Formats: sequence, C-alpha cells, structure tokens
Amino acid sequence: MGVPQAMEALRERAALVRESLQKSQTITESMVSILGSFDHRLSALETAMRPTQIRTHSIRRAHENIDKTLKAAETILAQFDLTRKAEAKILRGPHEDLESYLEAIDQLRSSIQYFSNHKSFQSSDGILNHANNLLSKAISKLEDEFRTLLTNYSKPVEPDRLFDGLPNSLRPSATSPGKQGDLGSKNHSENQKKLENAVYTPPTLIPPRVLPLLHDLAQQMVQAGHQQQLFRIYRDTRASVLEQSLRKLGVERLSKDDVQKMQWEVLEAKIGNWIHYMRISVKLLFAGEKKICDHILDDIDSLRDQCFAEVTANSVAVLLSFGEAIAKSKRSPEKLFVLLDMYEIMRELHSEIEFLFGSKSCIEMRESAQSLTKRLAQTAQETFVDFEEAVEKDATKTAVLDGTVHPLTSYVINYVKFLFDYQSTLKQLFQEFDDGDGDVDGDAQLTNITTRIMQALQINLDGKSKQYKDPALTQLFLMNNIHYIVRSVRRSEAKDLLGDDWVQIHRRIVQQHANQYKRISWAKILQCLTIQGAAPSSGGGGGLLGGDTGSGVSRAMVKDRFKTFNVQFEDLHLRQSQWTVPDSELRESLRLAVAEVLLPAYRSFIKRFGPMIENGKNPGKYIRYRPEDLERMLSEVFEGKTWNEQKR
Repeated sequence: MGVPQAMEALRERAALVRESLQKSQTITESMVSILGSFDHRLSALETAMRPTQIRTHSIRRAHENIDKTLKAAETILAQFDLTRKAEAKILRGPHEDLESYLEAIDQLRSSIQYFSNHKSFQSSDGILNHANNLLSKAISKLEDEFRTLLTNYSKPVEPDRLFDGLPNSLRPSATSPGKQGDLGSKNHSENQKKLENAVYTPPTLIPPRVLPLLHDLAQQMVQAGHQQQLFRIYRDTRASVLEQSLRKLGVERLSKDDVQKMQWEVLEAKIGNWIHYMRISVKLLFAGEKKICDHILDDIDSLRDQCFAEVTANSVAVLLSFGEAIAKSKRSPEKLFVLLDMYEIMRELHSEIEFLFGSKSCIEMRESAQSLTKRLAQTAQETFVDFEEAVEKDATKTAVLDGTVHPLTSYVINYVKFLFDYQSTLKQLFQEFDDGDGDVDGDAQLTNITTRIMQALQINLDGKSKQYKDPALTQLFLMNNIHYIVRSVRRSEAKDLLGDDWVQIHRRIVQQHANQYKRISWAKILQCLTIQGAAPSSGGGGGLLGGDTGSGVSRAMVKDRFKTFNVQFEDLHLRQSQWTVPDSELRESLRLAVAEVLLPAYRSFIKRFGPMIENGKNPGKYIRYRPEDLERMLSEVFEGKTWNEQKR
C-alpha cells in the first residue's frame, strides 16, 4: 500500500472518532438534563415532606418526655411512699423495734438526699423541711434511747464479781474478807513470780447483746452531727458508774494531811488495800471500760479515745493521789517496805497502763502514773539513807540489863532480811536513777547498802555497850549482838552478797569479845587460887597455882583465900545468872570455857591446901563448895534469872 492510501485510511478513522465523540457528547448532555430534572423533583418532594418530618420528631420527643415524666413521677411517688413509711416508724419511736427505727432513719436520710438533689420539683423545699424536722425529732429520740439503754445496762460492779475475776491467789479468803488469799503466808519473792503468769478475767460491764445496738445508735448520732451530745451522755453515765464501783470496793480520796494524821497500823492496812485496788482497777475495771468503749464507739476514733479518757480520768486521779500522798508524806523506816510494795505494783501494771492509756487523750494519766512510779522509787531510796542514819544515831536509852541481844539489833537484822525479799524490785529501783550508761550493778548496790547498814549498827552497839558499868557485861553484850548478826547473815541471802570473808571476820570479833569477857570476869577470882612464893610439894600439881604447897603458908592465909574466893564466886554467880546468852550453843561454849579454866584451878587448890582447913575448926565455913558444886552453879549462869528466882 502506498502513502496516499495510508493517508486516506487515517482520515477515515479520524472521521469515525469525531463522529463517536459527537454522539457521546449528545448522550452526556441528555443525561445531565435528565438528572437535573430529578434534582428539581427531589427538592420539591423534600420541601413537601418537611412539615411531616417536623411533626413526627415532635411526637417522638413528646413521647420521650412523657416516659421520663412518668418515671420521675414513679420515683417521686416511691420516695414519698418510703418517707411516709419511715415517718410512721419514727413516730412510733425506737422502743418497739430499734432496728427498724434505725432503718427508718437511714431511709429518711436517703429521701432528704434525693430531694436535695432534685430541688426543681414543686414543693421540694416543703418536703425537705418536713423531712429534716422529722429527722431532728428522730435523732432526739435516739439520744433519749441511747441514754436510756446505756443507763439501764450500766450498773456498778459489786466487789464479789470483781474478786471472781482475780486469780485464786489474790482472792480474799473466806476467813478474812479484807485480806488477800494465799499470798499472806507465802514468801514475797515467790508471790511475785506467781503473779507474773496470773490470769485475770474482766467483768462483763454491759451485756454483749446490747453493745451492737448502742454502737448503731452512736453511729446515727455521729452522722447527725451530735458528737458532743453522744460524748456527754457516754462520759457522764459510764464515769459515774465506774466511780460507784470503786467506792463499793473501798476506794476513797485521801489527802496528804489525811495520811499524816493516821496511825501507822491504819495507814499500813490502807496501803495494802490500795495495792489491791490498783490491781483490780487496772486489770479488771479499766480494761473492761476500754473494751466496751472500743465496741460502742468503734470507727469513731475522734470520740472513742476522748470518751475513755474522760470516763476514767477522775477514778485514776483518786487512785494515784493516794500513792502521791504516801510518797510525799514524812519518811520513816517502817514505810520502806510498803513503798517498795507500792513501787512493785506500779511496775507490774506499767505495760497495762501504757496499753490502756496509750492515746493522746490519755497522756496526762499516763504521765501521772510514770511520775508516781518515779516518786515512789525516789522516796524509797531516800528512806534507805534515813534508815542508815537512824541506825547509827539511835539514842534509845533503854539498856538491856542482862546483856542480851538489843531490840535495835533484831529490828535492823529483820529489816535487812526483808530487804532481800525485794531483791528484784530493788534492782529495778536502782535503775530508775541510772545515768543512762547502763552500768548499774544491782547486786553491788544492794551489797553496798547492806554493808553500810551493818556498819551503822555496829557503831551504835559500840556506843550502847558503854552504858554498862561492868566491863565484863560490856563484852558479853557485844558478843551476843555480833553473834546474832553473824548467825542471821549466815542463814539468809545476805551471806551471798556480803561473802564468806565478812562472816569469818565477824566470827573472830565474836570470839574476841568472849575472850575479853573471860579475862575481865574470872582473872581476879583465879588469883585467889594462887599463893606466890610457896614451895612446891611432893604431891605435885601445876597450872595456875604455879606449884604452890602448904609449906611455909599459914592457915590464916589459906582461910582468907577460901573466904575471898567464896565471896567473889557467889557475887559472880548471883550477877551472871541474871545475864543472858540467848543462843544455846554460844551459852554452853562460854560456860565450858569458864569451867575449863576455873575447875582445874579450884581442884588443885583444894587438893593442896584443903587438908589445912579440914583439920581445923568449922571447915565448912571456908570450904563451902566442892568442884561438883561449882560445875553445877556454872551451868546456871547466863539464864537471865531474876533475883527472886535465884532466891527460890
């Protein structure tokens, strides 16, 4: 095919394309025209239907509003119905059915909350005013019910019920209602150990079934903003009952002046009772009060601690004030042991007091108890010092005429023995005054105190011994008293602290006084049984006579010696039979020591010079006693006989 033909074919195709495009344009314009007419029709239709749509929407909204209104009306009517029912229960009062009454108050609060949130309703203000007035009356009745319920079930606890809560060892005995049970006859240290594991059972102050009701009432009062009314009702009711319980038990308020005026026997009994009352109060009464306070005012922390503090405040003050009065009263030795007893009970109750009165509201009572404990410890320690000085300076003029153990000695020794019953207490007491370095050695402190008291006693005894005109009786007095001290120490716990060396040193002192007594009493009479310068006889014989014989000795001289011996021995026998050596072993050993010196000398003298008298006139006038007679008469000395007894 040539070029011309190709060009022709191309023109034909172009013509076909142009024709096709023209047809497509025509079709497009027709479609646009058709669609335009549809748009016009739809707009007209929409304009025609708009009123119908508006009416339909309004009807739908009206239906919705009607539904909402009906539902709101139902809710309001339900609230009205619930409020009416609650009002009926409230008007009946809480006595018939307290639980329903409390439910009615909760419902009334719910209704008040509902109407407060829907104040747009007509008459909502009137409804709220009515409901609030009704709630106020309901709470007022609740207060009355709480007061009535608490008062009716709050009764003073009789002493017998309190005693039932004590361990057996602390219960008053049937024979002595005012005294503690098994403790009276036991050793003090054993009693303390026994009490460490004792079980106490606090009394039921309010029946358990009533406590939940009181708790619910308290909760309602707090929700109503009546905390102060609740506080006053609870405090006044329970505080009064607690104080009545203590009065029934025997607790009384005593001032320092009251204490000072009391006879010691009366005061000592009251202190013993106070120790008992403290234990009962803390472990039973206060513990019981804490339990019911925690239950009734549970979840009301702001009131709970304050109520307990106010309920117990006056009772605690009365109890502690007596302790303070004793601690501040005039010190005297006999008060030391009751001070230690009082200190012990405060230490024993320390952990309970810290637990019961651990809140901020109770800080004053807690600090008062701590202060009393310190004060008792301080007064006890000062009494130690007073006692030591009193022993050393005791100026009792009442002399023991027979040279026996002085009352001061037995008093001091018994005092020291009692001290050792309080060893653990004393060690605690010493630590009260620890400077904080922790180096206080309780044993060393007790040893130091005991040693000083013993030294003070010996100094005083030395002074009292000088009252005797007879130096032999002076030695006998010191021998008796030091021996009593040594024997008492050896038989007590004091021996472990003072040590064997102390005992041995003082036993030697006893022996020294015994030797001095023998020398002073019997040296002079033994001289009657010696005649200086006499030549020895063939019969022999030695000892105190120095080998004297009858040769060169006149009968008159021998008679004079026998007469002098008789007078002196009778005088010694008469006087020393009135003297006393109370310890039987010491008495026998002293008699034996005298007999071992006197009897051999007398036998020897009679053997050598007796024949000179026996061969003359009236030998019985001079040789009045055989050795056996002297031995019998020596067995009569140190018995403390009166002159009339000796005559008989």
